[in-house]
Amino acid sequence: MGRSQQTFSKTEKEKKRLKKREDKKKKMDARKADKEENGTSGIDFVYVDHMGNLVDTPPDPSKKVKVDAEEIVLGIPKKEDSDDDKFDPVRIGTVNFFDHSKGFGFIVDNENSEKYFCHVSGLIDEITEGNKVSFELEKGQRGMNAVKVKLEK
Repeated sequence: MGRSQQTFSKTEKEKKRLKKREDKKKKMDARKADKEENGTSGIDFVYVDHMGNLVDTPPDPSKKVKVDAEEIVLGIPKKEDSDDDKFDPVRIGTVNFFDHSKGFGFIVDNENSEKYFCHVSGLIDEITEGNKVSFELEKGQRGMNAVKVKLEK
């Protein structure tokens, strides 16, 4: 004859499962009994007050705000041109390092003192270390690059 397939751990797991099921049933019965005893079944109606909150009491009509449908603007209003909105892409900086044999260098921005990479392909004028230059920024593979680099007069 073969051995029984029922092991000790299987019987323990089965006992735990049955106990859990019984506990769940007891809790459900207790909730039902409490509900019948107190007679509460939650909020029957839910109202929205003048601020948009959900409440169980009717809202006060004196706090109601009248909105004229003509005043509601749908969409985004057109942006008006002003001097503050105009952005000058040209920046001023100083050449910190430039290697002519390798064809690249770095420019330090005068406004925020950040270093930007500069390649020989982005040059308009010939530059050397210490020159004051004007340049524009362009997104590169590793960050912002200085392009359209010209000597500042």
